[in-house]
Amino acid sequence: MATNIGMMDPAYFVGRSEILAWINSSLHLNLSKVEEACSGAVHCQLMGVVHTGMVPMHKVNFDARNEYEMIQNYKVLQDVFNKLKITKHIEVSKLVKGRPLDNLEFMQWMKWYCDSVNGGGLHNYNALERREASKGGKDVSKKSAPSQPSTKSSAAAPKTHTSHNNRRNDIRITNQSVKASSRPSSSGGPTYDEQITELKLSVDSLEKERDFYFMKLRDIEILCQCPQIENLPVVDAIKKILYATDDSASVVAEAQAMISQSRREVELLSPIPEVPEEGLVKSDKKKRKQHIASFDVDAAASSTLSSRQRISDSSDVHCGGSPLLTY
Repeated sequence: MATNIGMMDPAYFVGRSEILAWINSSLHLNLSKVEEACSGAVHCQLMGVVHTGMVPMHKVNFDARNEYEMIQNYKVLQDVFNKLKITKHIEVSKLVKGRPLDNLEFMQWMKWYCDSVNGGGLHNYNALERREASKGGKDVSKKSAPSQPSTKSSAAAPKTHTSHNNRRNDIRITNQSVKASSRPSSSGGPTYDEQITELKLSVDSLEKERDFYFMKLRDIEILCQCPQIENLPVVDAIKKILYATDDSASVVAEAQAMISQSRREVELLSPIPEVPEEGLVKSDKKKRKQHIASFDVDAAASSTLSSRQRISDSSDVHCGGSPLLTY
């Protein structure tokens, strides 16, 4: 069965109210907007409705709030697609942003696929019981439980206007088909198909590379949250870069300033280095030796000078004709 349909297919002209009624009635939820299903958990359970036992609900997180948690749900969905050999490309980067148009288009495709597999039947699928195995599934069921009667009434309302919507969609499709037939075909044949295939492969490789580096950053974030190192200045600087909302160079400069400031504070608070006792003893011994050596030199000099002085004194007395030295 072909799993890809063109954008001109009637499935993409199904309204928001009909999509919401289908989701709420199939899974016993109370969604008011299609973009509320951007976490990917609803898509996983919808695949579980039509393919019982194919979706590991214990890996699905209905309480996903961050993008990295939503990506895990879409990985589960992609694994199911791979097992079923579904070639539909999932625009994860657009869906997790919660954009209404992107989520509506993907949910329109989901409804078309589910209807084409089982004709819209649930096969006695207990959505509440299956959802309890997932993370946050019980909380979602509790929130949607009081509003089940309103959900049923909202599910019945679009059926009354189905014929009117079908007529309007048929008119729109015929007008667009006439316009498309009046324009020349822009298909380039096999070359065009090869280019599309290459682009899809490049997009897939880029998404894998993105997921790889995202998981690396997630590992760094988990490491920075360890109690042993989470208060270090270097860890604070790393967190500042990780949680920055913009990619300006000032973020890196602020992180470097945090590290340098903490280094200066450590230097100011560090104690005066103490000289070991062995060094003091050696310095005292060295000073004593120098003092003794200088004393010996002074004594030798004084003895030399005294002998010379005596000789000079005797010569002066002899030359002066002292009466003590006459014979």
